Amino acid sequence: MKKYSKVKYSDIPLFKNISEEDWKDWKWHLRNAIRDIPTLKKIIEVDKDEEKELEKCLQKFDMSITPYYAALMDKKYKRCPVRLQAVPRIQELEISENDYIDPLHEVADSPVFGLTHRYPDRVLFLVTHMCSMYCRHCTRRRVVGDLDEHLSEQHLNKCFEYIQNHEEIRDVLISGGDPLTFGDDHLEQLIKRVRGIEHVEIIRIGSRMPVVLPQRITDSLVDMLKKYHPIYLNTHFNHPMEITYESKVACEKLADAGMSMGNQSVLLKDVNDCPFIMKKLVHELLMIRVKPYYIYQCDLSMGIGHFRTSIVKGMEIIENLRGHTTGMAVPTFVVDAPGGGGKIPIMPNYILSQSDRRLAIRNYEGIITTYTQPKDVISDCGQCHICDDERYKPLDGVAKLLCGERLYLKPENLKRRKK
Repeated sequence: MKKYSKVKYSDIPLFKNISEEDWKDWKWHLRNAIRDIPTLKKIIEVDKDEEKELEKCLQKFDMSITPYYAALMDKKYKRCPVRLQAVPRIQELEISENDYIDPLHEVADSPVFGLTHRYPDRVLFLVTHMCSMYCRHCTRRRVVGDLDEHLSEQHLNKCFEYIQNHEEIRDVLISGGDPLTFGDDHLEQLIKRVRGIEHVEIIRIGSRMPVVLPQRITDSLVDMLKKYHPIYLNTHFNHPMEITYESKVACEKLADAGMSMGNQSVLLKDVNDCPFIMKKLVHELLMIRVKPYYIYQCDLSMGIGHFRTSIVKGMEIIENLRGHTTGMAVPTFVVDAPGGGGKIPIMPNYILSQSDRRLAIRNYEGIITTYTQPKDVISDCGQCHICDDERYKPLDGVAKLLCGERLYLKPENLKRRKK
């Protein structure tokens, strides 16, 4: 079993006089986040050219790095994968023709401010614009940092009213910003109100705190959360360097309290765009009881183009995982489609060809085999009457075609429809 080392913060001159009590206090880290160049230079080496570029970048984008996460950065190596995620670079000021303010159309799919309702049975509940750290690849940088505040009571009430009035919503993802920037009492008020809505079955929390500020995962927090099960927590490790003794303890506290944990990595150039780095990451995630859930293709948000890789790189990573390691360690590689298309899974090609009787398929070793389909391929449905329950019928999309409730789907704005 791997032994994880504690972060040696006392080796950094800026933190050498910090007491262990303060270092364990998540609120101390929020108060002492690194937000300016002089403080940053006390942690890592910044040459004159880099300092000039930083000054330009900070005129447009804010910087905020928790002392804990800053302590993970390599002092000298500019391409340190932790440093690349935390320290602004001049490339953030470069805007390409493919960059968008809101590439995922979260605003367009927002029936009330603070809610995104894209998928039929679930909503994204953005309860805050605050984060403990400003990740340089953030897809919501249009609001995080600029609006450093929680959602107002007025807006929260409208969100709760919307969820209450839409009985098809069974899954609420509480995100932001980072909802764990709330204190325990405030967070409990939110979760309790969501849990009080009868048709909501699942509550999920999206937080990067286990990665950038594991001190936030306190005993009092997990004791509060476990009162409202089923609760799931998705976090955001991108590189094995981020898995420390502190993050391991944080994740194990959540797991011990009954929280199923998933990890959502983003594929980032020079950080984790390597099959071997990703294999090490997913293996170590399972060791700390976090299930690799998604690898995201980097979004088309403004100012993060330097992080993007080809989609083929993601497919290559999956090719190096599927069959080469346990299936539990293989996340789904997805493109969160621009324009609000949602998460589209992208896989290597395992089906080579097919006829009406057989599929020619290959495995991870390159072995080609066939699967012969039965002659009677019609499933005998309707025996158990679950399909009569409206809650389980598809509300829209291709699944509606397959169940026979619709004959076709038409794209909007077809020219012939305007004739």
